Amino acid sequence: MKIGFLVNPVAGMGGRVGLKGTDGLVEEALKLGAKPTAHLRGAEALKSLSSSILKEIYFVTCEKLMGEESINLSGRKISYSVVYEPESKITTRDDTIDALRKMLEEKIDLILFVGGDGTARDIYTVVGDKIPILGIPSGVKMFSSVFIYTPYLLGRVLQSYLGNKGVRYGEIMDVDEASYRRGMLKVKLFGLCKIPDIPLLQISKSTSWTDRYNLQGIARFVEEIVGPNLMILGPGTTTKSIAEYLNLPKTVLGIDVYRKGEVISLDVDERKLLQIIEGKRPEEEHYIVVSPLGGQGFIFGRGNQQISPRVLRKTKPENILIVATPGKLSITPHLHIDTGDKELDELLSGSRLIIVGYRMAIRREICIYPYIVS
Repeated sequence: MKIGFLVNPVAGMGGRVGLKGTDGLVEEALKLGAKPTAHLRGAEALKSLSSSILKEIYFVTCEKLMGEESINLSGRKISYSVVYEPESKITTRDDTIDALRKMLEEKIDLILFVGGDGTARDIYTVVGDKIPILGIPSGVKMFSSVFIYTPYLLGRVLQSYLGNKGVRYGEIMDVDEASYRRGMLKVKLFGLCKIPDIPLLQISKSTSWTDRYNLQGIARFVEEIVGPNLMILGPGTTTKSIAEYLNLPKTVLGIDVYRKGEVISLDVDERKLLQIIEGKRPEEEHYIVVSPLGGQGFIFGRGNQQISPRVLRKTKPENILIVATPGKLSITPHLHIDTGDKELDELLSGSRLIIVGYRMAIRREICIYPYIVS
């Protein structure tokens, strides 16, 4: 099998610095201290490929951070050729499109890419539904159903696909990033593409649920638990209800920090969050309150990258509060974590209590890898 392997080097750079996306903001992200990480996610994925899989595949890729660097960092003996070289260190969607056209000339059987929804959309613009697409998640937002749950699953995904070559249609979803940065989530279907027909790909994000009684109960219970300590609220309407209960402002898609009855800082990035945690009062603790991404079930790693591994390692596991209404959990069958730090993911996975109302909780498993459907 011949695979076109493409890395979007700038994918996800805006996450930890609080930009909620990188489209059109690469220069700003760099000024804020962001660094490329997509090639590292690609390398982690390629490390999962077994020797038997590598005997059956051949990669067609790009120079430097657009693909070749991931192959070199993986430490695996991968057969490949380079068909495209970006002219600049800071790549654009034009590089993605030009690289894909070169790959199509090589008669590839599958496009494997590292990026987010914007990258998936760019690929779909060129490929349509001619060739199956498979994404390794590395963006800020990944609402499309073309992505594997985590890079570490690539080996199992390709092994399964090599065995049956089955395909189905998946959704290319994208967000209006300008609205997203203003706290408005506008997700629309951009197109339908072919994806491997296997059970290890995430579903599209669900965006509608409501349960006012339980939301108020959740907010009241969280207030009791946190008390006078620092409270870090993740994005989403569930966490927004907690701020509303406390009569405090909340950015729906940002990370906000409070101390009983007062706002410490709104829409913080990773750097600001670390400063607040490290500068808190000696006698106080800090709590992180997050809600799973509806439908997909991600606790960390999708849309809240400001709460980075560095932030999480400074937080007691018992001070991470996961909240969700019963209705939201009913459309979110499994919970996952994908911070990019495998050791941390393993530490935070396992059986956890999910707050679903006032002094009410449901125990659920948080896993790094999704449950396997036979």
